Amino acid sequence: MGRISKLGWNSGAMYRQSGVFSGLFLATVISGASYLVAPAASGAGSCGSSAAAKVDWSGCVKKNLMMSGNDFQGANLSEADFSMTDLRNNNLTGANLQKTRIIRAWFTGSTADKADFSRAEGYRAGLQNVSAKGASFESAELQRANFGGADLTGANFEKAELGRTSFDKTNLTDVDFTLANLSRADLSKAIFTTAPRFDRAFMFLTRIEGLDLSGAVDLAQSQVDLSCGNAETKLPKGLRAPAMWPCPDD
Repeated sequence: MGRISKLGWNSGAMYRQSGVFSGLFLATVISGASYLVAPAASGAGSCGSSAAAKVDWSGCVKKNLMMSGNDFQGANLSEADFSMTDLRNNNLTGANLQKTRIIRAWFTGSTADKADFSRAEGYRAGLQNVSAKGASFESAELQRANFGGADLTGANFEKAELGRTSFDKTNLTDVDFTLANLSRADLSKAIFTTAPRFDRAFMFLTRIEGLDLSGAVDLAQSQVDLSCGNAETKLPKGLRAPAMWPCPDD
């Protein structure tokens, strides 16, 4: 009997210990799960916060608003929706605008030097007189956008969609259009001291009338043949004007 009692006692102790262990294990799992979930919640943008430098509005919806004259320097605005919003005369220096929706938004007169607009969606965006020196527009969709009078010195438009975009009196000094789609874009009145880079850019009916592209890097004859120039267009050594210049207005 003593042996059986002893075994029974040990079994009970083991049962009690296993129960405690199970409880501790469950609490640990729940705690771990909470730990894993917490960063996702804390990473959400503070959408109710007022406009300010370094504000985090990532993923926030800010459509159809009047938001001119604010300081967004260094702000995180990635994946936010600013469609149809007035963002004129704002300070966006160094701001993160990756994957933002800026469809028909106005940035007229804003400063966005070294801002990151990569993969932004900006159909018909108004970017007149913007200063975006050294900014990145890599892989952005900016069809029919207007950069009239903007200073884009050193900006990166690699792989950007720029169909029918206007660059009227835009400073394109040292701009990178590598692999960009410039079909029907108007560069004819652009200004620059160092010609843009056109490496493998698609230049179907791109308007380059009157431009001095003699110093253009990686401009190919096949690109020239697709584009629209005139007698005043200057090409790099070794390239020639096609017989179809000038292109008709459309």
